[in-house]
Amino acid sequence: MNILNCSIDDTDDILALYEEARRLQILKNMVVWPVFEKSLVEKEIAAQRQWKIIVDDVIACNWAVAFEDKEIWGDRDKQDAIYIHRICTNPDLRGNRYINTIVEWAKNYAIQNGKHFIRLDTLGNNTKLIAHYTSAGFRFLGIHRLTETDNLPEHYQREPDCCLFELEITQG
Repeated sequence: MNILNCSIDDTDDILALYEEARRLQILKNMVVWPVFEKSLVEKEIAAQRQWKIIVDDVIACNWAVAFEDKEIWGDRDKQDAIYIHRICTNPDLRGNRYINTIVEWAKNYAIQNGKHFIRLDTLGNNTKLIAHYTSAGFRFLGIHRLTETDNLPEHYQREPDCCLFELEITQG
């Protein structure tokens, strides 16, 4: 298992993973991601903000990272955190708890970038994801109603109830 930055050659695979995630979200009656533009993924890859776990030469899991997230985190965003978005697992490899691998990687990544927190969010009252993220060490900060969603992807505009999660990094 390796964790690497995604390359431009990964774009179509990432978009296929997003489509598989959308299918699962529809099946489980969850908040459904919009179809993300290829240009968004390419821009994040160029900025080295898309990451992947590789298992047997296959993308097992991928996610995006940001260093600010004011629309979701408001005054809590003091540029002291990394924000993880769109964790997406290959459907053939679900159930392997890649969240634990991502958390260990994110702790090191946050420290390397002088950050003190790892944060992520999910929409709606998704009790299974709440349990999943808290079991990986995140503190559930509750459900917050988003009010400034114009610059966010459309699923945030359809479902403004947002679950916030935070993991504090102990430097040392």
